[in-house]
Amino acid sequence: MALPQLTDEQIRNWTRAQKDRWWFDHVYRGDAPQLTLRSAVTGFFLGGLLSATALYIGGKTGISIGVGLTSVILAFSIFKLLHGAKLTSDFTILENNCAQSIATAAGYMITPLISSMAAFMLVTGKIIPWWHMLLWNAAISILGVLVAFPLKRRFINEEQLPFPEGRASGVVLDTLYQGHAGAGMIRAKVLAYTAAGAGFLQFLMSDGLQRLLQFKLLRLDKLAGLTEPWHLRERFDDYYYVFAAKAHTWIPKILGTDIRQLGLRLSLDAAMLGVGGLMGIRVSSSVLIGTIANFVILAPWMIQRGDIAPRLNAAGAAIPLNRGEIVNQWSLWWGVTMMVVGSLVALAAKPELFTSAWKMVFGKRAAPAAGEAKPDDPLHDIELPLWVSFVGVPIMSFVAVWLTHDFFGVPWHLALIALPLIFVLTVICTNSMALTSWTPTGSMSKITQFTIGAVDRSNPATNLMTGGMTAEIASNAANLLSDIKPGYMLGAKPRQQAVGHVIGIFAGALASTPLFFLLFLPPAADGVRSTASIVSDQFPMPAALQWKGVSDLISAGLKNLPTSAIVSMAIAAVLAVVFEVARILTKGKFPLSPVGIGLGVVLPPDACLIMFVGAFVFWFMGRRNKDPKAKGHLIWVECCEPICAGLISGAALIGILNAIVNAVLA
Repeated sequence: MALPQLTDEQIRNWTRAQKDRWWFDHVYRGDAPQLTLRSAVTGFFLGGLLSATALYIGGKTGISIGVGLTSVILAFSIFKLLHGAKLTSDFTILENNCAQSIATAAGYMITPLISSMAAFMLVTGKIIPWWHMLLWNAAISILGVLVAFPLKRRFINEEQLPFPEGRASGVVLDTLYQGHAGAGMIRAKVLAYTAAGAGFLQFLMSDGLQRLLQFKLLRLDKLAGLTEPWHLRERFDDYYYVFAAKAHTWIPKILGTDIRQLGLRLSLDAAMLGVGGLMGIRVSSSVLIGTIANFVILAPWMIQRGDIAPRLNAAGAAIPLNRGEIVNQWSLWWGVTMMVVGSLVALAAKPELFTSAWKMVFGKRAAPAAGEAKPDDPLHDIELPLWVSFVGVPIMSFVAVWLTHDFFGVPWHLALIALPLIFVLTVICTNSMALTSWTPTGSMSKITQFTIGAVDRSNPATNLMTGGMTAEIASNAANLLSDIKPGYMLGAKPRQQAVGHVIGIFAGALASTPLFFLLFLPPAADGVRSTASIVSDQFPMPAALQWKGVSDLISAGLKNLPTSAIVSMAIAAVLAVVFEVARILTKGKFPLSPVGIGLGVVLPPDACLIMFVGAFVFWFMGRRNKDPKAKGHLIWVECCEPICAGLISGAALIGILNAIVNAVLA
């Protein structure tokens, strides 16, 4: 059964009161179970679990993956199995939608951890206390909720904007619960089988888990005299290099530099296969081109020129170059330039985001006809009351400014200056999310960084944390409205969805904050944690490096960079404009993405290659299976997202478990 919706003519001509009355009469499900104890608990734990996998992937790629559809399928399948075992009644459609809202809100909480806060620690060398991270992240996210709800009535109730990602979740929920449960179980099984396979592969590659199994449980160190546990090497070219070292055979080099120093390795990471599948062929191809241009051509050339040189340790000995040092010394600058300029051009090319947002917020609303009585508000008891936002926004704004000042040393007046930007950026990001499912928070945050950085260049925390504050509030508000959309389609109570979103904020903060320390700040042999461990080969933290690069540029300018780096930045800026303009003029058909190319510079080359492989497989198989009735179409097209979600979640959860075991056994 098709979901009821207004026609385009009704959307244009009806007043909001008429639209609200129509929704109340034809869509609203009354007191159907929604925010129940079990939906809250399910969403809380699914949100914590999925935010952990999102943090794991964010540290590897800098990308915040969506968890909405994954949580829908998981909750549906869990309660189908429990209902089949006669342990509980089936989950209702609105309970699932509420659990999805909670889980999705939790997934958003990782964004500052992999961007502004990680960059702050890299720049200052200071580790943020865990409770500072948790409180600040939760406070600004709640402020995002309060800012969003006054906009909800205009963007969703009145303008009926599509919010494509949210609409997709609504359609999937309707499909699962309106007589098509078989299709839902197929997706659930595909996700489960893929996650199991990816998890088993990751288990074979996990040194900590294999040590636990072989030495602690099977006692093979005593029985077989093993000194190191066997595990499958994630970088499978290690097998060749072990052989080459013994046989003194050929080691590949580019312009005299060992390709291992350049990060040109071969690995098998199931999670990156899934990320590539979700990323798509266009972006993943651009990522691969960026990594080839940098690590195969430019970096060896700059090493040969001496513009990238080994640093000296405390004893005066040269530290061998590695991929991270190459990026930090030279490559980061042109890569960040490519990403920032490309995203700003993309934003500037969409003036309708600004103009339509302005009209929707400040434009004239249809007035009642002459002699017509002011209509009653049928949603008075189910919408979040506007006074909550009008009272809460000033209070939480003060809390956010105070925490930003007290925790990070940002001057009061500069934190206050950033506040007006919140509303502007939120309106723009929400409008963008409503039309495209894309929130330009990366480019919007750079506006805050450069604006505040122009006032205070001496304190990197000023531009980093004000940029993080405005970006997170705008992003959280836009993503909240995308979550509200499926509830609106299905007749849910917005007030309960708002409460659910706040539950998800705390679920994500409680899950991701301690995990951040475990994954990125593990204690050294002496028990001391260091910010030097945040960026590693396993977790290159590209988003944090981008934020750090902009902050360094604001603080130091260009004077300390080699001439070749400045030239590369200029060329990258020109190319970013050319590529983005070509994409706009060809209506998205131009194959290169400047943001993708820049991302390929800061990501490890082996991750870029495996992401491209994942994207290529789904692209190729999708082209071969175009017939909607074919079994291949069901697997490779309709089940693309469950397969990718399974690859990511299976590998990420075992990878996290391995990190926990290593921390315990250390």
